[in-house]
Amino acid sequence: MSSITLIGTGNMARALGTLAVAAGHTVEVLGRDQSKADDLATALGGGATAGKWGAVPAGDIVVTALLYAAVVPVVAEYGDALAGKVIVDISNPFNATFDGLAHREETSIAREVAEVAPAGAGVVKAFNTIFRNVLENGRPAVFLAGDDARAKAAVAAFVESLGLRPRDVGGLAMAHWLEGMGLITVSLAGHGVGHWDFALGVDEFTG
Repeated sequence: MSSITLIGTGNMARALGTLAVAAGHTVEVLGRDQSKADDLATALGGGATAGKWGAVPAGDIVVTALLYAAVVPVVAEYGDALAGKVIVDISNPFNATFDGLAHREETSIAREVAEVAPAGAGVVKAFNTIFRNVLENGRPAVFLAGDDARAKAAVAAFVESLGLRPRDVGGLAMAHWLEGMGLITVSLAGHGVGHWDFALGVDEFTG
């Protein structure tokens, strides 16, 4: 089992924390609002703890369960405290009208995280194409992108431990396209599918 730190106290942190506790992982919650971190750790149960904001995260895997605009500043703020950690960015940088990405260049929040992360930290994009309700109730595919093979293997093992299916899409450059897939998922919910109870996946055909 892994030790997991969730930076954030919102719905995705709660969903991932619930799955992680159920799978037997050690879970720590960090939040700027200490009372919210304390409350989430209590709600998760299973020995989950609330760390102090700014302290070295206890987890080997650190999930930034934050709105996209906060992810890079928080990673930069933690700095060397994240050395040797696996950092998982789950954010989606959508524009205000949800019909495009907030950044115009072919980059991603994950790549921007890698630029400010300390040496020895591995960055992986994951979980951004999955709605919270599906994460709570389904067994979706989890697409992963990253340049660090060790970090990607650790996240893939974590995903499998949650009863989900890791799908490696390649290097960190692919994180940009995973963010685009997140946008497509939201657009499908509003148009072609018409509800939020689905996830993108991979169908394999043989013969």
